[in-house]
Amino acid sequence: MADAHPGTADRLPGAIEEGELYHPRSWITRYVFSQDAKIIAIQYSSTALAIGLVALVLSWLIRLQLGFPGLVSFIGPSEYYQYITMHGMIMVVYLLTALFLGGFGNYLIPLMLGARDMVFPYVNMLSYWIYLLAVLVLVASFFVPGGPTGAGWTLYPPQAILAGTPGRDWGIVLMLVSLILFIIGFTMGGVNYVVTVLQARAPGMTLMRMPLTIWGIFTATVLALLAFPALFVGALMMLLDRLLGTSFFMPAIIEAGQRLRHGGGSPILFQHLFWFFGHPEVYIVALPAFGIVSDLISTHARKNIFGYRMMVWAIVAIGALSFVVWAHHMYVSGMNPYFGFFFATTTLIIAIPTAIKVYNWVLTLWRGDIHLTVPMLFAIGFIVTFLNGGLTGLFLGNVVVDVPLSDTMFVVAHFHMVMGVAPILVIFGGIYHWYPKVTGRMLDERLGKLHFWVTFLGAYLIFFPMHYLGLLGVPRRYFEIEGLSFVPASVSPLNAFISVVAFVVGAAQIAFLVNLVHSLRHGAPAGPNPWRATTLEWQTPETPPAHGNWGASLPVVYRWPYDYSVPGADRDFVPQNQPGLRRAGASA
Repeated sequence: MADAHPGTADRLPGAIEEGELYHPRSWITRYVFSQDAKIIAIQYSSTALAIGLVALVLSWLIRLQLGFPGLVSFIGPSEYYQYITMHGMIMVVYLLTALFLGGFGNYLIPLMLGARDMVFPYVNMLSYWIYLLAVLVLVASFFVPGGPTGAGWTLYPPQAILAGTPGRDWGIVLMLVSLILFIIGFTMGGVNYVVTVLQARAPGMTLMRMPLTIWGIFTATVLALLAFPALFVGALMMLLDRLLGTSFFMPAIIEAGQRLRHGGGSPILFQHLFWFFGHPEVYIVALPAFGIVSDLISTHARKNIFGYRMMVWAIVAIGALSFVVWAHHMYVSGMNPYFGFFFATTTLIIAIPTAIKVYNWVLTLWRGDIHLTVPMLFAIGFIVTFLNGGLTGLFLGNVVVDVPLSDTMFVVAHFHMVMGVAPILVIFGGIYHWYPKVTGRMLDERLGKLHFWVTFLGAYLIFFPMHYLGLLGVPRRYFEIEGLSFVPASVSPLNAFISVVAFVVGAAQIAFLVNLVHSLRHGAPAGPNPWRATTLEWQTPETPPAHGNWGASLPVVYRWPYDYSVPGADRDFVPQNQPGLRRAGASA
């Protein structure tokens, strides 16, 4: 609904005027070393998708060994653990975090807020190039003696830096250096996002008129700026343990009859540092996904979001609570039972604001004019998947249940449903939704629906059986489970089935890539606002938006972002920058 007045149309403190914009003077400064947030967003997204394809191939190799053990000779125990480590780290940090914050964040924050660009464009450019350097350092570990680290994506010491662990010479060093570089680059970008949201909003764009996508990205960025330093210092201290022989995390150890020079360190300290980052990381990925899904549902159901303020405060509450639940990943570390009770309680409490968001999405869909477009299919798929994954999380948040399940395939299934499948569905939905704005072309709908159904149904055929495997006691991170006395014979054919489906789902992503490339030139013209959306990014003078986004003057915001199907309006949507309702039959 519209607010009475936009407040003031005066320039806000951080708003960038035309004269302050950096104007590129060559092809290189326009498209390579670009300071335009839209180009930087495309660079982030392209790099993240490229390294994500590497992670996809690694997952195929993992499933090849699990489903058909010994079929190929080049996958031995060392290679298997290296594939697991690199797949996990790439997906969580270098794909999901970079794509949600670096990709969607850079493209949508200035456009949705009515700004000309990020407040610090040069720093924004540096953030991408440091991210790219981090990715290249990570990829380089595949080509060094010993290969990449095989310590598991959580990199727990002392295992990570002891002899016998794959990649303990160069692999772990490059992994830690890459993480340090990633955090430095993200910090540059994150400061940009926060300052831009707080200081560069268009006239009339109050905090409570921001789309939920921006609320999700903003809150996730604040979380990351507070949580990533824990990983930064953990990676730096482990690097010192490995290279200089310090003992931050290394206790006294005898190896092959010889006492190592380490002594007095605490491996549990690294676990606390890692998970103090690791659990907020779940919401660093989830909160932007929550915001994007909210906007997709409202737009494609032609209905205002239910309980906007409640949704905002739920995002903020989830962000705050995410810092007091980290040790539910450490129930098997031997913690005091009172701490186990505390973290089990906070884990259940954080489910409350998350459940509020699910209720509000369902109530937004209730009696809406639902259009089953490709973005809407992915949004609904996310809600179903996140709900199912969240329910299994309630089991793992309970100490008594988590202890016997903690090292089984049940954890793999839960983690992938919540942290793998669900956010990737949102990424696809967001790309299908905003691709027309980025390129001026529509993606092919038939290919999009084929891509959705194979991905969505295939994900369930992969990970639902994994819950069953976990309940049978099938351990995770085992190179080979054939011949284990406690593993039933039925596990082998089920593992083979899961692997075949994983190959099919992975191959289905080719349809998505073909759609992206083919539609760039041959897609149907999108027009300025193909989804008839209300938010500011769809109201730019040009599509795709030109440098500076808004032409001669910034937009003025008069209302919240979800005026759909307003009684008496001449259209079923009222843009945020429309001063008053135009009644049906009234002259323009």
